[in-house]
Amino acid sequence: MKRYNGFTIAVLMLVASQAGAYGVGDNSRSGSVNTCTKPRFTDFSPEDKAEVAPGSSFSFRASGNTHPETIKVTVKGVPATIEIGPKTEGASVSVHGTLPAELKDTYAKILIDAQSNCKGSSGWLVKITQ
Repeated sequence: MKRYNGFTIAVLMLVASQAGAYGVGDNSRSGSVNTCTKPRFTDFSPEDKAEVAPGSSFSFRASGNTHPETIKVTVKGVPATIEIGPKTEGASVSVHGTLPAELKDTYAKILIDAQSNCKGSSGWLVKITQ
């Protein structure tokens, strides 16, 4: 009977040590080549929930890992015209745009979509007055 217990423990230890080699633990993706680093967006202007006039300008910064050519901005589903500042390696990118003039007396979400090595999105809400 004791021989089987020792054998069972040895098999369990072998299986447990081999499972770690195959990345079963919580940190299995930490060293992976395919790690996703989504673009980040900061410095929103005007601030979240601010009141603005139709056709007002807005701006934000996209993290340095963002591919500038993939940045798309919509305001309440309407594509916004944007200008993307020059990109310096490793530095964030400034983005400036204008709210669509046809949006009046409504709340609108400024929605950002962009790519780095994976897709990221963000946005903020403004109240457009008349």
